[in-house]
Amino acid sequence: MAEKKPSVKRKYSKKASETVESAMHRKKSGTLRSGSGKKVTSRKQAIAIGLSEAREKGAKVPKKKTAAKKSGAKKKTSSKKS
Repeated sequence: MAEKKPSVKRKYSKKASETVESAMHRKKSGTLRSGSGKKVTSRKQAIAIGLSEAREKGAKVPKKKTAAKKSGAKKKTSSKKS
């Protein structure tokens, strides 16, 4: 018997990749604009805009990565001993 390969879930939907592809085409043609209205020249920024648009449309896209808080950066409260 042939063994089955373990099924791998897709991180991004096909619709998400189509939206990113569309954003890349708009970048190359010079019509893609950022939120501030400036022309996008960065490849990474074009991908980020495409993923953001895909999220708005409801496509399957992982959550945005945020900066992790350092555990040592907690505020220390001073307590007075009487």
